[in-house]
Amino acid sequence: MAKNVSPINYASGLFTPIIEKCEGCERVVTTEQAKYCTAYTDPAAKWKLGICNFATHQKPETLVVKIKVNPLKASKRAMAGK
Repeated sequence: MAKNVSPINYASGLFTPIIEKCEGCERVVTTEQAKYCTAYTDPAAKWKLGICNFATHQKPETLVVKIKVNPLKASKRAMAGK
């Protein structure tokens, strides 16, 4: 949800407008000229290497990998721990 804010902070030219991938983020503010990110001055740079770490509308994928354990080694480790 975009918030309406005063363009005083964003009119300086330090901030660049958001890109398409930023749409839907809670950190986006709307001014009369454009939409800006409240967390970062150049949103396009945050999306260069993947998902922006400030994005509230997208979460990184986590992979769960099952590891095969040798039961003989597991039992030996358990016995050594006692």
